[in-house]
Amino acid sequence: MTLREKTRPVFCGKVQIGGGAPIAVQSMTNTFTEDIEATADQINALARAGADIVRCAVPTDKAAAALAEIRKRVPVPIVADIHFNYKLALAAIKAGADKIRINPGNIGGAEKLKAVTDAAGEAGIPIRIGVNGGSIEPDLMELYESRPEEALAESALRNIDIVRSQGFEDIVVSIKSSDVLVNTEAHKLLASATDLPLHIGITEAGIGAQGIVKSAAGIGALLAMGIGDTIRVSLTGDPINEIAAARDILRAVNKLPGQITLISCPTCGRCKTDITPLCEQAAKELEEIELTRKTGNPILAAIMGCAVNGPGEAVHADVGVACGVYFEKGVEIKKVVEDEIVNTLIEGVKKLL
Repeated sequence: MTLREKTRPVFCGKVQIGGGAPIAVQSMTNTFTEDIEATADQINALARAGADIVRCAVPTDKAAAALAEIRKRVPVPIVADIHFNYKLALAAIKAGADKIRINPGNIGGAEKLKAVTDAAGEAGIPIRIGVNGGSIEPDLMELYESRPEEALAESALRNIDIVRSQGFEDIVVSIKSSDVLVNTEAHKLLASATDLPLHIGITEAGIGAQGIVKSAAGIGALLAMGIGDTIRVSLTGDPINEIAAARDILRAVNKLPGQITLISCPTCGRCKTDITPLCEQAAKELEEIELTRKTGNPILAAIMGCAVNGPGEAVHADVGVACGVYFEKGVEIKKVVEDEIVNTLIEGVKKLL
């Protein structure tokens, strides 16, 4: 059961956010934006990995100006991340940013915010209102002392009202907490109060597997409820890892366009073949196909180790191999030797493209 009806559509460049569009995957560069070549190279790498939108920090005038050249070199929309200085937002808009991210409460007051909303409106680009657990207004923190989820949602609604009062409606909203349960409850409150598209994630999720698991728990729970129009997995380290994790989360909840899912058994003492390297090879090859596919019905492939977890438990798979038997929809097609398992599986998938 989902909690939300279709959200209103907002366009970041050519990428639609909300309105029933596929969920857009985002990341953020960790280069100095002033370094045009390094930043463009990282954005292009993120795009090849499957990013739909990429955000860049804009802490200086030079960083804002660099966006104009960076934008020429990359295939995906760029979001300018602005804090405190409204003039940087104006400069980023002038340089061609496809969206700007601001916290209206720290941009310098109503007059300066109006300058930003006017400029964004004239440029025809959206504003992402970003509120994190650490940026909630003191009066809301006091009012909702023991209910941080309510403070977070109320802060977002307050800032939405501020921006709308200035005649600007092209809005994407994000509220993020590092606490998964607070984050989930806050999004449920916000989703029930607005039809604006939501950018979801877990802030400060951490590093490596721990950060991925935390993000999967938080983002996956929201997506399963129908909440979320664009996502970012926030991990310490190389942002390329964020894209792979985001795509895995979307695939797990059947929301990745053109997805190809590989299922495999955990193995046990009945398994006479080491299927781990076979699964690793198949997963890599299937991901490469998936990245170029983009659209189409989901495909489910399986590698199973024994008769118990074989075609019976994987009967729903489109194609699969178990105990050296290649099958399609549970029907045995032919025997395959170990060295041919991956190739046979990949060829079976390709027939379905």
